[in-house]
Amino acid sequence: MANKVLLTGATGFLGSHLAHSLINEGYEVAAYRRKNSNLWRVKDIVDKIYWYDVKNLEQPFWDFGKIDYVIHTATIYGRKGEKSSQVVETNLLFPLKLFEIATFFNTDTFFNTDTILYKYLNSYALSKKQLCEWLKMHSGNTKVVNIKLEHIYGPKDDDSKFITYIINQCLANVPEIKLTKGEQKRDFIFVDDVVRAYLFLLKYGKEIKEEYLDIEIGSGLATTIKDLVCLIASLTKTKSRLAFGALPYRENEIMESRANIEFMKKLGWQPEISLETGIARTIASWGDK
Repeated sequence: MANKVLLTGATGFLGSHLAHSLINEGYEVAAYRRKNSNLWRVKDIVDKIYWYDVKNLEQPFWDFGKIDYVIHTATIYGRKGEKSSQVVETNLLFPLKLFEIATFFNTDTFFNTDTILYKYLNSYALSKKQLCEWLKMHSGNTKVVNIKLEHIYGPKDDDSKFITYIINQCLANVPEIKLTKGEQKRDFIFVDDVVRAYLFLLKYGKEIKEEYLDIEIGSGLATTIKDLVCLIASLTKTKSRLAFGALPYRENEIMESRANIEFMKKLGWQPEISLETGIARTIASWGDK
């Protein structure tokens, strides 16, 4: 019998890639969505997912039988002017309610996705930190795996993301792209590698003994923003002028971030897509909506 997965954020960037791979791997997938959700990322698999209204969190547990894993990827970053109450509702209250229900129905493992982002996104960072504290406090019968993602990118990403923004600007050949000096180092990981990491964790999840476990996922490498932007400019053959140093660093700028992926390597996973290959694939997919 196929394992059953309940997925949040299935219409989003990471969630949609996960949905495709889970179905391809033979998992039965249930997912929440809102009435106004845009399904363009999953239009080819809409009829292969058991959809449920996000207002009725318990329904898939009654209809779907025992759910083996819950994967929570839905999030609000606060980039689009959302109120703090909206950030708290989506990033803290919603997953906490879902975890309580999953625990009641004896779900094996609750996977929480915690993307590592700039500290200036204070409401996002605070809501995710508070969720982790609540999950630590109440983990037990249902194991919690908190996946700390570095800077994930790839096809069908949101236009508000940095890599997507730079590609858009370069392809449009805008006269000038204003940037910081670009000395910050970031860990960029292609979405396909992240999805493979989730599949590894589903396969080996029952071997995890800890009630709560933080796992970092990234490439394990740190690339400067300047090198990244120059790579995108080269691959797009843009005519835009890259104005490095035109913008100041943000207050409390993180100058280096990279994942420790030793735990995942021990499971047999490691990233396979180089930054150049990943960026090239992302550019090649442009306009695929």
